[in-house]
Amino acid sequence: MTGGAKAHYDGIVAFSQTDFTEDLKKITVPVLVMHSEDDQIVPYVAAGPHSAKLLKNGTLITYKDFPHGMPTAQAETINADLLTFLKQ
Repeated sequence: MTGGAKAHYDGIVAFSQTDFTEDLKKITVPVLVMHSEDDQIVPYVAAGPHSAKLLKNGTLITYKDFPHGMPTAQAETINADLLTFLKQ
């Protein structure tokens, strides 16, 4: 959860200016999309449901009040949901 300011900035620029629509449409394996409605970094309406819809085998799990760093902040819930998905 640490890194250089320049690296973080460059990563945000790359993700915010790149359209991954066609890439997502090409993925055929099952994919779990996990997104919080309260994400302050990546808006839910712009990413979560849209990404899951573009995937041929996408499954969306929506969390109400989790932060952007939910894999760390809410590890128990996230890990349990990941394991459930992987067992399917």
